[in-house]
Amino acid sequence: MSNGLIIETNSLTKIYKTGKVEFKALDNVSLKIKKGDFIALMGPSGSGKSTLMNILGGLDRPTSGNIIFEGQNLAISSDNQLAEIRNRKIGFVFQTFNLVPSISALKNVALPMTFGGVPKSSRDTTALDMLRKMGLENWARNLPSELSGGQQQRVAIARALANNPSVILADEPTGNLDSATGVQVMEVLSKINKEGKTILLVTHDSSLKKYANRIITMKDGVISERK
Repeated sequence: MSNGLIIETNSLTKIYKTGKVEFKALDNVSLKIKKGDFIALMGPSGSGKSTLMNILGGLDRPTSGNIIFEGQNLAISSDNQLAEIRNRKIGFVFQTFNLVPSISALKNVALPMTFGGVPKSSRDTTALDMLRKMGLENWARNLPSELSGGQQQRVAIARALANNPSVILADEPTGNLDSATGVQVMEVLSKINKEGKTILLVTHDSSLKKYANRIITMKDGVISERK
């Protein structure tokens, strides 16, 4: 995309229906994300933050409006196209880590590359390199249950980086961590951003906004403030 834009949304609206009741989770949201941005998407529960992130990440579709991701309109992309974009261009980091409990840290990091068809020898080398960047090479063979919360989240970040995505989407990544461990995880994300990765951080923790270069606040499904 031109002007260094990675993602541009135009009039995104998302309506959930329960029987005859409609709930407008997003209301006409327009947003531009540039390469190298570190955006903190803030707001109270129910403000639309996670709905917006799920649509940006191709996990959900808008009711109306467009979302252009590196030139491709996700709103009209097929399920297979969305799956490929999620695998190759987006790294996800979740509050609950979402690691597979029965496999090692190394194999967890290698998972996106497995789905992407990367040969096993390359997968293991890359996965170990990612764990090394997170200071976790000595825990490569450990199961998630043998790691602390902070270590598990760093494994999750390593996994998010495995396919060298365009964007990292982090949904409350410090939500299950104590404050000191949360700071460590945020320092890791900050370092990744300084190396050129674009990051969208969803959080209700106002202490984290200092890491971002842009702050977008949502309320009742609309963007109420931009800084």
